[in-house]
Amino acid sequence: MTTRTPARAGADVDRPGPPARPGAAVTRGLVQQLRRGTLVVALLCGGLAAFVAQEYERTFSGAIGADSLLSLAENPAIRTLFGPPVALDDPGGFTVWRTGTVLAVLAGLWAALAGTRVTRGEEDAGRVDLLLSGRVRLSSLVRRSLAVLLAAGAVIGAAVVGGMLLAGTSVTGSLLFGAVLGGTAMVGGTVGVLAGQLLSERRSASGLAVGAMLAALLLRMIGDGVDALAWLQWLSPFGLASRVAPYADDRWAPLLVLAAQVLVPAVLAVVLAGDRDIGRGRWRGRDHSRAPSRLLRSLPGLAVHRTRRATATWSAGLAAYFLLIGLLATAMLDFLRENPVFAELAASSGFVRLASVQGYASSLFSLLAVPVGAYAAARIAALAADEVASRLTLLYSRPVTRVRWATWEALVVAVGTVVLAVVAGLAAWVGATVVDAGLGPWEAVGGALNAVPVALLCAGAALLALGWLPSAVLLVGVLPAAGGFLLLVLADSFRWTGWVRELSPFAHVAAVPAEPVDVAGTVGMLVVAVLLAVLGLLGYARRDLRG
Repeated sequence: MTTRTPARAGADVDRPGPPARPGAAVTRGLVQQLRRGTLVVALLCGGLAAFVAQEYERTFSGAIGADSLLSLAENPAIRTLFGPPVALDDPGGFTVWRTGTVLAVLAGLWAALAGTRVTRGEEDAGRVDLLLSGRVRLSSLVRRSLAVLLAAGAVIGAAVVGGMLLAGTSVTGSLLFGAVLGGTAMVGGTVGVLAGQLLSERRSASGLAVGAMLAALLLRMIGDGVDALAWLQWLSPFGLASRVAPYADDRWAPLLVLAAQVLVPAVLAVVLAGDRDIGRGRWRGRDHSRAPSRLLRSLPGLAVHRTRRATATWSAGLAAYFLLIGLLATAMLDFLRENPVFAELAASSGFVRLASVQGYASSLFSLLAVPVGAYAAARIAALAADEVASRLTLLYSRPVTRVRWATWEALVVAVGTVVLAVVAGLAAWVGATVVDAGLGPWEAVGGALNAVPVALLCAGAALLALGWLPSAVLLVGVLPAAGGFLLLVLADSFRWTGWVRELSPFAHVAAVPAEPVDVAGTVGMLVVAVLLAVLGLLGYARRDLRG
């Protein structure tokens, strides 16, 4: 017979562990939410900047003389579109001018969307209700979200600094370039968190944050293009890059203004979060009831109702940009005729036929596929977000299949891409007509519509991700446009082998209206887009709903 000695009271097995720290757990959760996106954006920014700086000596060094630099700096069209060109005889300065605005927009918009996602998005989905019912307060959650987003911006800036140093550029210029890009990402993150406190829906908050960042970009363009309004550069994180002038003047003082642009929305966000209700924004809107929209009486109408505001917002932004493109047509053409070396450099980067207004328009319309493709991917991503937030539960409880609803959403999004292209084309025509550039309305609209097949590829890729990889709908959706354009530019700039270039959808897009439509390429992209959409819908019908 065996006996057991009873466990002593207070033995180690019964001793409770140290009390949990809810704040640290919240921070770890935020880091897990943002680490993948931060890593991707950091690698893109640091890697692309380093790549361009490394290849400068082989591709561009010695191609630009002093006279060309002077004419480049004095041209208002160049300054408006790309920023003031300084230190182009230095690999770092050339990299800042060629990639600085693009990378800053990428980092700023990603951070703005991330800011609304981890604040308003989490409240919309109800994932913070239980958390905030305990020891964690809403203001504490907002502060920790801001801290993680600021750290993410610092990581992006550090990646740029590291990439530029590895490429052999100067230490001071590298630090300033990284500080500008990292600071722009911090501004985007704080603006996104602030928008999440103001509005009660993630989609509205994201629209406000993105709109604020694009307005800041417009201020940069006006400040760089019009000498009398150069003071507008101080109001925009994108414009402060001109004031800092990395690799040229290397000014540190404008970084204090950038720090203030980070601090002000951050403080406002914390203050506004102090006494608001969970799930509510400080801008509550009107209390009186409205009659239901007639569009809600059918599935197609509901899809239009959900998409109309986003379509109108994107249309307004594209119209403003391409109106500016049209107004700058004659100034840009005169510059390229007087400085053929820049036309040759542009042709080596994929922008050909710049000697005529039709070629100029076709080169700029090729860029239209990127924002229109992002619109299509974002709308399909909104469908995935509605699924996670359980906003589709009542709809799917009706005799409505998932495939039927997603198909209507996709069809309305496809029509939306056409609307965006037509609006951009008409805006470019109006601008070109004002300056008597000689661009016809059908030429402008035809050139803009030429970008639609690439945008539909984005919609198809997003639907594919919706069915098989629902956590990455937006990332997969923008890949054909953003990734395809980047691949084409790099392949043309560095003369990569032909089959690599053919992987880009832009390799199969003709320079319309400078040349006829590539019918085979257009049909091929449409077929691929349909196949991707069908595969995605099959996966969407088979998998479990998320939420």
